[in-house]
Amino acid sequence: MENSEKTELVLLACGSFNPITNMHLRLFELAKDYMNGTGKYKVIKGIISPVGDAYKKKGLISAHHRVIMAELATKNSKWVEVDTWESLQKEWTETAKVLRHHQEKLEASICDLQQNSPVLQKPGRKRKWAEQKQDFSEKKSLEQTKTKGVPKVKLLCGADFLESFGVPNLWKSEDITKILGDYGLICITRAGNDAQKFIYESDVLWKHQNNIHLVNEWITNDISSTKIRRALRRGQSIRYLVPDLVQEYIEKHNLYSSESEERNVGVVLAPLQRNTTEVKA
Repeated sequence: MENSEKTELVLLACGSFNPITNMHLRLFELAKDYMNGTGKYKVIKGIISPVGDAYKKKGLISAHHRVIMAELATKNSKWVEVDTWESLQKEWTETAKVLRHHQEKLEASICDLQQNSPVLQKPGRKRKWAEQKQDFSEKKSLEQTKTKGVPKVKLLCGADFLESFGVPNLWKSEDITKILGDYGLICITRAGNDAQKFIYESDVLWKHQNNIHLVNEWITNDISSTKIRRALRRGQSIRYLVPDLVQEYIEKHNLYSSESEERNVGVVLAPLQRNTTEVKA
């Protein structure tokens, strides 16, 4: 299949990134290899979107630091970048809304590109062949831009994220339907997770199974932010588990400790609080 016929994809990863690890970065590479390998898609960009402080997760440090660490981690990446929109929201923002924000942003950029393209005039008799050839090339390029369409945003996650759909009141059912139906999911399966079985046991996931791409992680990697924070609290090395620049930043600012892990203790997680309140209402 020619590149012009492939659907362009933007991979969006939402989460705490508390802190970002090498595993988070590997998710993007695994997803890109898999989706490109289908022959139907071309991954053009990856976006890391750290959640805002209003999420109120236990041990969640300031979004300011989490965003900087993510930026340091992707400093040398040619295709993965950090977006701060979600982290800057005063209230916790549902994942479905974050997906919509990025899809609309892509649509607006394509629209601007088309509107700002020069209007091509019919060449006069005295115009040189070289100029005619250049005009034809520009016109062809513009037509390809119009027919190619807007890149599609898909949510990138691990199997634990997929299984969180089953936690009572953590997700609105309509949000799950919107995420799976309108955008789609690329799920990297970790060792010990039976994502396929979880999909089978959920009616809504089963209904949208064609829009859920399960990617096997053959070179297993069990790094997690929770384990990184635990190691730091115990004074253990985290080198080679996070990018060097991230490690240096954590040490410089002494970000993770027993005290930081107590942040938001006793506070109800934002989605649970909001969804439970709406159910009662």
